[in-house]
Amino acid sequence: MGVLDPLAMLMPPPVERPLRPALFIDKDGTLIENVPYNADPALLRFMPGAGEALTRLQRTGIALVIVTNQSGLARGYFTRAQFARLQQALLQRLQQEFGVAIDGFEVCPHAAGAEGRPGCLCRKPAPGMLIRAAHRHGLDLSRSWMVGDILDDVEAGHRAGAGGLLFDSGGETTWRRSPLREPDAVFTDWAAVADHIEQALQTATGDARWNPHGTAPSNASTLNA
Repeated sequence: MGVLDPLAMLMPPPVERPLRPALFIDKDGTLIENVPYNADPALLRFMPGAGEALTRLQRTGIALVIVTNQSGLARGYFTRAQFARLQQALLQRLQQEFGVAIDGFEVCPHAAGAEGRPGCLCRKPAPGMLIRAAHRHGLDLSRSWMVGDILDDVEAGHRAGAGGLLFDSGGETTWRRSPLREPDAVFTDWAAVADHIEQALQTATGDARWNPHGTAPSNASTLNA
């Protein structure tokens, strides 16, 4: 039997921090303009209103996590060092221009498998990056959202147990439909995304029944087909 430490007995038990809700953000075509296979920081252009919306959302206490498929690494279009410089430039610009500190940055470096399906557990529409980020940063997936410009992003969110929001900037061209790929809401501007999430977070206060798949407000559109 071990020796009891009287000082340790006086210490309060460790308090586990509650899990935070998060917004998982696709990079190309959602946060920044889509320049295929770009690794040049000089070509970074934020989508209109994205920085301002993230500034608003950061004030709510929600975690902000970028999750991005980067098959250009597997294809040899750019190196990990080149992408690291792009990532650093993106994070620095968000901080310097908008005061936004990103909580996490998850990258899938793999190419798609047969018939365009994920060949790994992390490439969206697989949920691996979201689940990995949740473990790393103490995130509550059931109170979180994934926002992206294609239905693969929506599906990844739903597969992780989060909400799936479509930022309709023209990236989705196939529209392959299934229940997991039905967006909870569709947006064409970042201000509406921020409105939707702020309203949901306010609704969630003191309501354990809330979930991120709820009804969209009037400034968002639901997608039915």
